[in-house]
Amino acid sequence: MFKKILVANRGEIALRIQRACRELGIKAVMVYSEADKEAKYVKLAEEAVCIGPAASSLSYLNMPAIISAAEVTDAEAIHPGYGFLSENADFAERVEKSGFQFIGPTPESIRIMGDKVSAKQAMIRAGVPCVPGSEGELPDDPVQIRRIAKSVGYPVIIKAAGGGGGRGMRVVHTEAALVNAVQMTKAEAGAAFGNPAVYMEKFLQNPRHIEIQILADKFKNAVYLGERDCSMQRRHQKVIEEAPAPGIPRKLIEKIGERCVAACKKIGYRGAGTFEFLFENGEFYFIEMNTRVQVEHPVTEWVTGVDIVKTQIMVAAGERLPFTQRQIQIRGHAIECRINAEDPFKFTPSPGRVTSWHMPGGPGVRVDSHVYNNYFVPPNYDSMIGKLIVHGDTREQALARMQTALNETVIEGINTNVPLHRELMVDAKFMQGGTNIHYLEHWLSQHKR
Repeated sequence: MFKKILVANRGEIALRIQRACRELGIKAVMVYSEADKEAKYVKLAEEAVCIGPAASSLSYLNMPAIISAAEVTDAEAIHPGYGFLSENADFAERVEKSGFQFIGPTPESIRIMGDKVSAKQAMIRAGVPCVPGSEGELPDDPVQIRRIAKSVGYPVIIKAAGGGGGRGMRVVHTEAALVNAVQMTKAEAGAAFGNPAVYMEKFLQNPRHIEIQILADKFKNAVYLGERDCSMQRRHQKVIEEAPAPGIPRKLIEKIGERCVAACKKIGYRGAGTFEFLFENGEFYFIEMNTRVQVEHPVTEWVTGVDIVKTQIMVAAGERLPFTQRQIQIRGHAIECRINAEDPFKFTPSPGRVTSWHMPGGPGVRVDSHVYNNYFVPPNYDSMIGKLIVHGDTREQALARMQTALNETVIEGINTNVPLHRELMVDAKFMQGGTNIHYLEHWLSQHKR
């Protein structure tokens, strides 16, 4: 096992990894930007290194600064968390060439799965069902583009091969709009991701967003930890996640889970990963794989009893998975609300000083947050300041616990989206379960403030 790990991230995930290291008896080195010097995990750190100014390009995305911090503190491994450099194959490669262990998949796996075209091709070879679409990158010839769209059937969606986070995609309903949409998406993809390649898929009308969490070791052992429903989204950004997914038969989950495990073994995957699917009319369609720990990992941890972050570290240290598929049991139901520093209905960011911070407690309540009373939320990063997660024996109990927990939550000095979550938890359709990925956008249009 490692003696010292450098945590190359910020916010609640940095604190989450720091806690996992403490449980394993590992020293955690925390890096921080000038904007994060007052963060809870920095105050709690045994060692902390400032890696640059507030701008993430000069700090959390600064590869030489992070590797230098690992060198000067004698760390043995680097945990990238999520976001920032977590899915950057070049960073993983530089970490390992510098003599450190990257706590994640191999650079080769990140490259294959990070490019949506090569990921889709790898999944087709592994027998994982994919959304009908182009076999690879779209050609430049307008005639060929129209021919592909006609064979797929309108509406179609044009996606950036190097995209992510809901960016680099455009829905096309008619042939007249097709070529221009492809050219615009290519230009945007080149500017945003440094890769102008785009591909085409059938645009599913009312799918749900279901993901399968996997864990794998270097000995080709792999398991899936059930599924999560992440369909409550705004602009492709998840707002509420839950496990298990309401109303999907276990046999379907088992079938797709087994295929994901087989795919991991086929590509020699190592570490934690998530297969993301659209689910419509009883069918799963692969859209992408995230080669890192997810924001929503706590709901899976709660229903399976598996500590995903600790297992990531153990696997990276060369240990075998400590459980088999047969030992994975789904117990009860968990729901997560992402708490963001933003106007709850206009979604404008709301950085600033937190003048009052009171988080709920009681049976089945977990709060993952780096925020505390009088903490200053910097304007430089993503607006998420924490996650409220509950667990119950049934979905109904989990919903009741979340309603109570949200009503107990007090955050003053800044705006947060807690009022939005309070309304969604008593929404009849959400309470019923099984809403599609467009439901929240539609709900917001009906509840304009």
